Amino acid sequence: MRIEVRNLSKAFSGVPVVRDVSFTVEEGQLVALLGPSGGGKSTILRIVAGLEDPDAGSVTLGDRRVERVPARERGIGFVFQHYALFPHMTVADNIGFGLKVRKQPPGEVARRVEEMIALVGLQGLGERYPHELSGGQRQRVALARALAPSPRVLLLDEPFGAVDAKVRHDLRTWLRRLHDNVGVTSVFVTHDQSEALEIADRVIIVHHGRIEQNDTPEGIWRGPANAFVAEFVGATNRIAGRVAGDEIDAGFLRHPRPAGLEDGAPVLVLARPAEVMLHPVGEDESPARVHRISFVGHSMKVEVEVPGHGTLTAEIPPAVVRAKELVPGRPVRVTLSAAQIFPSDTTPPGTITTAARRQGRLSSLFSRLRRARA
Repeated sequence: MRIEVRNLSKAFSGVPVVRDVSFTVEEGQLVALLGPSGGGKSTILRIVAGLEDPDAGSVTLGDRRVERVPARERGIGFVFQHYALFPHMTVADNIGFGLKVRKQPPGEVARRVEEMIALVGLQGLGERYPHELSGGQRQRVALARALAPSPRVLLLDEPFGAVDAKVRHDLRTWLRRLHDNVGVTSVFVTHDQSEALEIADRVIIVHHGRIEQNDTPEGIWRGPANAFVAEFVGATNRIAGRVAGDEIDAGFLRHPRPAGLEDGAPVLVLARPAEVMLHPVGEDESPARVHRISFVGHSMKVEVEVPGHGTLTAEIPPAVVRAKELVPGRPVRVTLSAAQIFPSDTTPPGTITTAARRQGRLSSLFSRLRRARA
């Protein structure tokens, strides 16, 4: 079933939380609402579900406007972050609860419960209680309960937020496969960028109650609409510069100038660590020097100190690090294989910060602490 949200707004105690939000989820899609905590994602989801009333705007499911329709009549399945299972009920009773409320015949309830248990891979666990299950198993029960009444729409609010990283990764892969098998139109809220990019058909970036971008995962990654999106979706080096002729001049770095920028205009250059290229040079050819190299699995993380500017982070294959003989203290010239460039008037040209938006901007903080100890 198609979901259409138009000009949705909501405030709590006079504070706007959702601001004129509009988007469409086509039938059968799996769409992520992605953004920082407190940005309004869950409120949007709860308004669609009927758990909150909007101050303005409309919600249409299929061809029916539902903003005044009670939640129980919308045909929506809702999965909460912390499961919301009934602790005194078995797995089977939890899954069948919604069917019993709808007064389905006992035989039909039993058949559907067994079907759901098999669908989510919990065979043999029907008589267990929630406290006897792992976090991942509890979330599967919650999902089975939401799917049991055959909802037209499935909404998931931070569905994997209460499990550890390994289980989270396994569950999101499993959810994508389950969605492909069931085909129900689904929207899930997350602040995990990799989660959204990996399993969603489309990603809607929400920040301060507004939509910053609505695009495919590849479109979000390769063509961010603004600096916030570029920095939020993955680690990003932030370099201030200025348009100078056919180039962007950042002091230690030159990069081709994109169209549409006036000569002399201040700009913000955003480059992901994998887009940073390092070239060993002689002692007097560049101020940039390798500061630290660490192993991060598929690549090496190379931190480069640029005196007077800050720290730049590159991710380079181990074989390339060895071939170029990159070691701490080695002077290097910096180039970018690609970059996103936005107008800016807030940061002095040449300044670098590193955005690693999983828990905040930690890299630049750690760099300052290391320099303070040196």
